Amino acid sequence: MLQSVETIPLPGVEGRIDHLAVDLAGQRLFVAALGNNTLEVVDLHTGRRTASVPGMREPQGVAFLPDRNRIIVATGGDGQCVVVDGGTLLVLKRVPCGDDADNVRHDRAAGLVYVGAGRGQLTVLGAVDDRQVGQIPLAGHPEAFVLEPDGPRIFVNVPTAGHLAVVDRERRTVLATWPLSTAHANFPMAMDSERHRLFVGCRQPARLLVYDVDGSRLVAELPIVGDVDDLAYDAARRRIYAVGGEGAISVVEQVDGDHYRPVDRIPTARGARTALFVPELGRLYVAVPHRGGQPAEIRSYAVTP
Repeated sequence: MLQSVETIPLPGVEGRIDHLAVDLAGQRLFVAALGNNTLEVVDLHTGRRTASVPGMREPQGVAFLPDRNRIIVATGGDGQCVVVDGGTLLVLKRVPCGDDADNVRHDRAAGLVYVGAGRGQLTVLGAVDDRQVGQIPLAGHPEAFVLEPDGPRIFVNVPTAGHLAVVDRERRTVLATWPLSTAHANFPMAMDSERHRLFVGCRQPARLLVYDVDGSRLVAELPIVGDVDDLAYDAARRRIYAVGGEGAISVVEQVDGDHYRPVDRIPTARGARTALFVPELGRLYVAVPHRGGQPAEIRSYAVTP
């Protein structure tokens, strides 16, 4: 299912590690080292950390904009989006985005960047000039969210409100909320756009919830690793990878749109709860923080049939 193929050391990186992004053309991985107040840059071709960009106050979310060769880093400590030049790795500007600026998503077709922030909003930035062009109010701080690839909706986890919010990104309004009843603390999210299924990772208890996004109905629920913070859907193999700080990756097989089964549990390390699946490379990259004798590193897993 997943085969460990490489370990990339992050010497000197302390504290919690948050989200990751990839530059496919440049074969680079960007790592938000929240506790270290840095953006770490990893060369995937050589398997080495090549740069550490300082001056980030608790970086949480990160996105790479290939058309402009820019990196957008959401820093929760000061509520900014830091715009970094992808070539020089110099900070170009800092744009206010809201307190606890967190997850970042790039709508390449629309030329927009969405940032989850504050006590309840998605901040909208222009991807060309980085200026703030709007806000979408929510009932609580947004965690993970996904942009519907073939429609106008954004699905947002709002754990403090106990629901999923369905947003119309053209009107910038909330269309509906789906209350969670069987599990709570809904943080990560992923989507199967072909079958119109939304995958939601919950921590209380540790569960994967599967929703039919057209009927807004819960179609499946199953146990996964604890302290989950990232989910990925592997469309080619019809699998879901759930990465949790309990120290494991749960692999779930999609039998069909409404039926799922756990097929593997791969040990990682305590606190390793963020990851990035890159389907073009057939790799799952897991961020491991420094804890005790365990050094900070990125672990690379190859997906297998």
